[in-house]
Amino acid sequence: MPQLNIENAQFRLHEKRLLNLPHFFVKARDYWVVVGSNGSGKTAFSLALQGALPLEAGEYHSDFERIGLFSFERQQQILEQTFKDRNNDTVSPDDFGKTARQTILNSSDKETLCDSYAALLHITSLLDRPFMLLSTGESRKVLLAQALVSEPQLLILDEPFEGLDQQSVSDWQQLLQQLNEKMALVLIVNRFSDIPSAADHVALLDHNQLILQGGRTEVEQQSLFQQVQYAEQNVDVPLPESAVSPIKLPPNQSPFELKNVTVQYGENVILNRLDWTVAPEQNWWIKGPNGAGKSTLLSLICGDHPQSYANHVVLFGKQRGSGETIWEIKQNLGYVSSQLHMDYRVNCSALAVVASGFFDSIGVYQQLPSSVRLKALEWLTCLGLSNMADKPFRSLSWGQQRLLLIARAMVKHPPILILDEPLHGLDGANRTIVKQFIEQLISKSQTQLLFVSHQAEDAPKGLTHLFEFIPTEQGYRYQQSSFKEQGENFHE
Repeated sequence: MPQLNIENAQFRLHEKRLLNLPHFFVKARDYWVVVGSNGSGKTAFSLALQGALPLEAGEYHSDFERIGLFSFERQQQILEQTFKDRNNDTVSPDDFGKTARQTILNSSDKETLCDSYAALLHITSLLDRPFMLLSTGESRKVLLAQALVSEPQLLILDEPFEGLDQQSVSDWQQLLQQLNEKMALVLIVNRFSDIPSAADHVALLDHNQLILQGGRTEVEQQSLFQQVQYAEQNVDVPLPESAVSPIKLPPNQSPFELKNVTVQYGENVILNRLDWTVAPEQNWWIKGPNGAGKSTLLSLICGDHPQSYANHVVLFGKQRGSGETIWEIKQNLGYVSSQLHMDYRVNCSALAVVASGFFDSIGVYQQLPSSVRLKALEWLTCLGLSNMADKPFRSLSWGQQRLLLIARAMVKHPPILILDEPLHGLDGANRTIVKQFIEQLISKSQTQLLFVSHQAEDAPKGLTHLFEFIPTEQGYRYQQSSFKEQGENFHE
């Protein structure tokens, strides 16, 4: 029976930093969940389990011949390679790289296994589509299929539930329970609510050290476990003020107006005759299953989608394509999405990422005014990242990168704040801080919010309207409603 055993181990990260694992033991059909905050060493931990970090001291032994990995970083690597391959004059602009099937197979010939897992994950219809054109949730399912097709004996899943709608989360938890009958599982998560009920072992990571581990019942009774769990729910941080005068939209002007909008690629209809108007002082929660068209909708109102020109898409009082510039649109927006995170390939400093929000740019290409620099530092302090101001963006953990992009979106207190699953990859404490920032921004300024999330617990207070994608036999219908009209308040 294969097993992995780590004793009194120190793994080299870089420079003087070490990952300390006093003890960790995994045998066949164990189901571990490792909980850690942003920057605690979760990614390093997964690398250590794979034997991919230099062992400085102690013991590491593994009998697992095939170890599978599922992570955000893996998704980013695939997309970066795709962009690199396409940045070539010999490649057609219509070539979007590998299909979902090719990504799953990863040069193997396990076609039958690919089809089997695709059916299990309900992604058969996606197999011939380019991987880079899939939604966040769809691409996550493809990457899980890729990991499973490798037939691992030990499967490591880093933040497996992020980016998934609630039905998919439930399906995945059931699937993982089934998989656990034939393989060992190690899930790495950043919030306690993501611990599946079927998990039988739990561990805590903090500051690159495994501080608690063992059987689930035993660990959950430990005072340290309870203290950490409680601490993430009790955070109170004031929102930094803007370093510049906030932009104000004309009163009584709807920022967005879409009428009879249709977006399609060939036979594939993404949005079908959609009507939607965002009026002043409205804050919308946008929800729907993975692949419903939420990201396409946001791309239209951000001015990025090429098909906006062929539709009735009025942004800030101007029909798209009537002479307005993309910069006139962007200056009114603060924006965060998983796609932006994937696309943010400029490796500037953490401080420069935050400061770039004042200039609506990717990175900073000018001398920063002292007021802007000080404000960016204030944001870093609020997020607990002041000691990383000069560190390259790409050297930080996924969650820390996400925090910087959220700060970038908020720094100028924009008239419109668009957050597409902003809390992906954040631990409990940082989720609480970000939610508080959002709530302060929409209650104490003139910022309007468009918020996309599958999780009701992530929705901030102050939302006034709901835009929901409802599945039908023909695709989706678009249901719009006011919480006040319904007499609803999902925070109660």
